[in-house]
Amino acid sequence: MTDALWYAGRGTGVMTLVLLSIVVALGIAARDGRPAFGLPRFAVNLLHRNAALLAVALLLIHVVALYFDPYAQLTLVDLVIPFAGAYRPLWLGLGTLALDTLAAIAVTSLLRHRLGVRAWRTVHWLAYLSWPSALLHGIQTGTDGGAWWMWTIVAACTALVLAAVAWRLTPSFGRTKFKTFQRYAHTTVPPSRPARTPVQAVPGRRAVPWGDGRSGSLGGRRPG
Repeated sequence: MTDALWYAGRGTGVMTLVLLSIVVALGIAARDGRPAFGLPRFAVNLLHRNAALLAVALLLIHVVALYFDPYAQLTLVDLVIPFAGAYRPLWLGLGTLALDTLAAIAVTSLLRHRLGVRAWRTVHWLAYLSWPSALLHGIQTGTDGGAWWMWTIVAACTALVLAAVAWRLTPSFGRTKFKTFQRYAHTTVPPSRPARTPVQAVPGRRAVPWGDGRSGSLGGRRPG
């Protein structure tokens, strides 16, 4: 049973890091507003949400497995308060910090309609803090930190996130939304003007062919 908990904690920890990297990249791609990775925009948003939910589920399994594993010897304080643990407080604290930030993101996402978009988006920026925290935590705390396959996964996750962030910082990022807004603005039907009514000739006065649409006016002049 102890070995099963230990392997479950290690495996879910690595998979959480991989999924968190994918979530960050998909979140940036969704902000651009154009198709990405060969997927339309709605599919990118859907994949981003499902990957985030799966990452949270694996993170919970990771935490629970290590909490009940007698080898890890974790306490509730270690799981909630960052940098308060006795074993490698800095690296373990980074994992706790990633857990707290992801929990805040998950809770605010569920309450998004009540909190408002601005508050939700502000908390959502914590994803950029949780990812490096989880990365350093996995390298320095896990027993597989020196394995070649672990460093391969770390390198791939780092390359993915850095490429997405570099794309986010390019001047062309997000222009698709602006062009779409411009296209919509130019194609919007303008408000209709009042219809002009024909005016008949008045005996003894010069007939004006069209009025300006206002009652009692002849071509913008009042009859005198």
